[in-house]
Amino acid sequence: MEILENLEPLLRTFWYVAIPISVIFIIQTILTFVGADASDGLEPDFNGDFDGADSPFQLFSLRNLINFLLGFSWAGISFYSSINNPYILIPLSIIIGCLFVYLFFIIIKQVQKLEEDNSFKISNTLNKTAEVYLTIPERKTGKGKIMISVNGAFHELEAMTENEAIVSGALVKVVAIENENIIIVKPF
Repeated sequence: MEILENLEPLLRTFWYVAIPISVIFIIQTILTFVGADASDGLEPDFNGDFDGADSPFQLFSLRNLINFLLGFSWAGISFYSSINNPYILIPLSIIIGCLFVYLFFIIIKQVQKLEEDNSFKISNTLNKTAEVYLTIPERKTGKGKIMISVNGAFHELEAMTENEAIVSGALVKVVAIENENIIIVKPF
């Protein structure tokens, strides 16, 4: 670190923060892509199960501290030669550090949007078109079966109708769900 000893104190401070934080950031990033737990026994900085929590992002976490210090130190180093006034440089570096944390927050929010729930829910069949697989008796006198596509997967479900009988191969529209397991359809 003799190279850093010859630098001015403020620039040297930025470098002393930037080097270890950059190493930690790189290790943390590699461990994230490898799939290892990089939290070192600390609480994770966001809820990993993405189950719709109101606040999936923790502002004060190790990862956000690293993101802040990464932006703060590298902004200080980058603008040190062009901004000579430390009363301008330090607040600018703090702002850029905060922007790094905000950018991380935006990235996490976008990643959460990629989540897709492919579990089958009968409520997702409502107002969808289906094909009658087994004839559906008239006026709820019995059950027939329909084939319906939900989230890209086909499902064979029991169905009833309030109208006349619907023969196999006919197209129907799901109009209601009774008792959370019987689909009510009408001819399409």
